[in-house]
Amino acid sequence: MLAGFQDLTFEFGARAIVEEATWHIHPGDRIGLIGYNGTGKSTLLKLLAGEYLPSAGTLERSRTTTIGYLHQDLLSFDTDASIAEVAKGAFERVMEIEQLIEQLGKELEIKEDEKKLIQYTDLLHEMDVLDGYNVDHKIEDVLHGLGFKQEDLSRPYKQFSGGWRMRVLAKMILMQPDLLMLDEPTNHLDLPSIEWLEKYLLHYQGAVVIVSHDKFFLDRMVNKIVELYQRKLNIYSGNYSYYEKEKLVRMEMQQRAFENQQDFIRQQERFIERFKAKASKAAQAQSVQKRLDKIDRVEEASIERPNIRINFSVEKTPGKVICSLKNLRKNFGPIQIADGADAEIERGDKIALIGANGKGKSTILRIIADRETFEGERVWGHNVDESFYAQHQLEHLKLDNNILEELQTAGSKKTDMELRTVLGCFLFSGDDVDKKIKVLSGGEKARVALAKTIISKANFLMLDEPTNHLDMHSVDLLADALDNYQGSLILVSHDRYFISKTANKIWEIVDGKIVEFKGGYTEWVEWKERMEKKALENEKSGGAKDKSKHKSGNTAEVKQEVKSKEPVQIKPDIAVPNNLPIDKEKQKEKKKLQKQFEDIEIKVSGLKSSIKDAETALGDPAIYSDRAKFVEAEKKYNQLTNELRSSEKTSEALFEKLMELGD
Repeated sequence: MLAGFQDLTFEFGARAIVEEATWHIHPGDRIGLIGYNGTGKSTLLKLLAGEYLPSAGTLERSRTTTIGYLHQDLLSFDTDASIAEVAKGAFERVMEIEQLIEQLGKELEIKEDEKKLIQYTDLLHEMDVLDGYNVDHKIEDVLHGLGFKQEDLSRPYKQFSGGWRMRVLAKMILMQPDLLMLDEPTNHLDLPSIEWLEKYLLHYQGAVVIVSHDKFFLDRMVNKIVELYQRKLNIYSGNYSYYEKEKLVRMEMQQRAFENQQDFIRQQERFIERFKAKASKAAQAQSVQKRLDKIDRVEEASIERPNIRINFSVEKTPGKVICSLKNLRKNFGPIQIADGADAEIERGDKIALIGANGKGKSTILRIIADRETFEGERVWGHNVDESFYAQHQLEHLKLDNNILEELQTAGSKKTDMELRTVLGCFLFSGDDVDKKIKVLSGGEKARVALAKTIISKANFLMLDEPTNHLDMHSVDLLADALDNYQGSLILVSHDRYFISKTANKIWEIVDGKIVEFKGGYTEWVEWKERMEKKALENEKSGGAKDKSKHKSGNTAEVKQEVKSKEPVQIKPDIAVPNNLPIDKEKQKEKKKLQKQFEDIEIKVSGLKSSIKDAETALGDPAIYSDRAKFVEAEKKYNQLTNELRSSEKTSEALFEKLMELGD
């Protein structure tokens, strides 16, 4: 066992977060820790990390267990160091050894010392065992996988936004701790980075505990669900889909057990009531009462937050076209977002705008909402009544209103009871609705702004990351509401489950153009996979054709490469005037060099192809979880690059000789 709880209770003041919980984490476990917002999931991670001490019970952890903990507070971490240097912090021992080797090397240059020489040799061996010479290569591969460009690696960490800062999870990954704990890792990652993280974690050798509201992510990543519910930990041996089915089965069984026990209790109580006054039966009735007092009561199976349906009302029906974008152009300095893009939103469209960070998804959304300057044409449709939600919209909330009063300003004409029901879906219950806007946290203000957007009678919604501050239950309610929504919408979200439930069209920004896919998210993913597979097959077949050309002695490609190096074209036979004597030895030497040159160029071409394959292998996250495979792949890559350098030198030498003979 790596870590865990044994009959653990933890309290914040008078509030109990968890009571008498037992939970053991073993090597290889992939655990999804779930629960409603505010129940204390992050607190449990802090307990495991040793940041808090239990109120009662035992927190168990092996002395040798290493823990990596990615939490939201990392956003506040600041430094002038580059992003690569921050990630390199995962290799503290390697960095320490590097300094010692450098220091000892300088000392040994001044004066020989046998003890220091032995220490120096030991450090070199330890460096080799830790694979310290390949640290920079590992860091680059992981950071590239998380979406950083090569030029980003030298930029100061403090220059990056919150979303990019959260990618310091690279540091946790590189540490390869026994237990990796990730608190909402997908909240600040784009879809390509989430997919890369999934591939990496699938092959991760340590145990992983993940807090996430992304159902797709949990379904692919975990083999166990731990649910924090009513201060108890309920453990399910399966992924999130298994948990949803199994929970219903358990609740049905609990409800039947509750009903059977209630029937038994009523029978016993009737017996006690009937015979407690009779002298002959009083002792028996008293005995039954004692047994009844000692019985472990089964609680009624009830969901803490029942499903509530959010009903939209759309007042006006718009025209067929909601919005048209024509020859759209937008750039931020050298970064081109849109370059002559055209697109059209029609009535009934529910569009998900997706792509990697930095592609301009939110910018396109703001252009549609007329919140961003641009070149080109944006044509608004007939009778369109729009509503826009984004994080920066929070400034439009009236700080002196309470939450209920703020929703009343949305003009939905809903009763206070209906508004309270809606607020319940957005995690505001009971007296919460009387809180002033000015005392709310950023996340709470975001939920109020989203609730206002949803209850408006708009027939066109524009939503930028609407699920960021919601738990799974609220995401489900919102997804169902938008699925039944009679208007049109366009949204930006990293939550694949939410997109799959709401979108009937996908927009992707590719090379400054908006590419539309008519279908849901699942169909789009399948289509993308087919296209990628087809491209890979075409690339392989193209490579095979190139190899067959080389084998057949076709030197056209080689001659073209030679031609590009110098304006002089080398030919097997050089025409000479008839009146000059032919140097047969020179011609023989030239033909020999020509053959050698063609052979070495074919070899160079083959090596380049092999290096490309080796780089692809090193870019696979799975290889870093198996040390032996990584070492072998790294060794092969180094051998190929060394051989390529040698072959290119030989090629250049042969080329120069051919040029000399051609004079």
